[in-house]
Amino acid sequence: MYGQPPAEFIEQVRDIPIYRDSVATGRFPVLEKPEIARGFPDNWMTPRLAKALAEGEAEYVLSTGTNHARMQIIRPPYFLLHSYYRLWSEHPDIAFTWEEGCARVSLTTVLATEHVARVNAAKRGARPDPVPSLHDRRLDGRTVYLNLRLDPASWERADVERMVAEVHEARRAHPRGRYHLDCSGYHLAHLVLKARQWGLWEHFPRPASIVHAYEYTPVNVRRFLERHFDCPVVDLFGSTELGYLYYSDRHGRYHPHLDRMNVELLPVAPGSDIHSLIVSSVRNPYMPLIRYRSGDCVRTLDGTPDPDRIERFCGREQELLGAGALRAGAHGPVSQGDLDDCVAGISPAVFLHRLRVSGDLEARLSYTTFDSAPLTASAATELAGAVGSLTGRRCVLEHRRHIPVGRSGKYAWLDGNR
Repeated sequence: MYGQPPAEFIEQVRDIPIYRDSVATGRFPVLEKPEIARGFPDNWMTPRLAKALAEGEAEYVLSTGTNHARMQIIRPPYFLLHSYYRLWSEHPDIAFTWEEGCARVSLTTVLATEHVARVNAAKRGARPDPVPSLHDRRLDGRTVYLNLRLDPASWERADVERMVAEVHEARRAHPRGRYHLDCSGYHLAHLVLKARQWGLWEHFPRPASIVHAYEYTPVNVRRFLERHFDCPVVDLFGSTELGYLYYSDRHGRYHPHLDRMNVELLPVAPGSDIHSLIVSSVRNPYMPLIRYRSGDCVRTLDGTPDPDRIERFCGREQELLGAGALRAGAHGPVSQGDLDDCVAGISPAVFLHRLRVSGDLEARLSYTTFDSAPLTASAATELAGAVGSLTGRRCVLEHRRHIPVGRSGKYAWLDGNR
């Protein structure tokens, strides 16, 4: 029956308290995040889970929050890392760097770096150093983290010199000096710009493969990276609680990676061709999620709810223009991806952008550019008109030299005056 999990999934959740009524009635409603948290962890507890927690085979962690509350979950240790490694090892464009034993150098949020430093310090029975060494930023034998600042725009020359030197150190173990670069697309773009600004770009070792996987990567940022790196640049889509579900090839086309999972798509609003991602997964044996609303939005090639035809991941459902108290655009809800397409379709020069809406009539698009120069008057006029048409609001543009990163180390695209 459409919308219901496979029989083999039902068998694996039969004894979990949160699913008992659904198993009895044969109807599994969409599982929302508040329901997961209600009564946690007792609503998930089984003798098997209690044993796994006692023996260290399962652990409590928090989901990776962007601009919203984080959610407590239970999963096997290194669950997301193992999911990443498996996809890396099987990806048709980048599996060669896995097979060659290339180091994974990760350039992402400082929160990720700090987490690794805390885990390593705890193993020593110590507190993490305020400025952790490269050794303390090593996750395992394969992966090391670089970033030590919240906002990559605040990196100074010494930060870039340190990171370039650490990349050289990480790649020395490979006989051909190859390495795999794992990143937030924004962070890598900032590093390229800073390295070019200070004459360090020629000293930056070029990676053999690149994955961006931590937050939405805008079209212009991806284009910028593809211009500067002569290697496959691919996107991985996933989450802390699910692992990785889809990957792009080097041409930007998405493909499913649904091991022990299935996916359905539900329109975010009647008549909308933006769809909410609903996932059933038993990949995590200790907290299987059945018909779970991940909070992510997608568009398909033909607008139909066919998960095999996903064209792009276009942001978070909670951040839709049209969610909560924010009025939708002229043609229904507007996603981060919709605004991104609008911007990229008019000017490849825009780097960061953030939309602020006021009431039902006004919008302001703040933006930075890769060369720090404002858009030409004609491009600015065209972009303001296009954003206005998309959102159904009168839009003005504001060129800025800096748009700050959020407390999570990730960028918000929408600043709603609610």
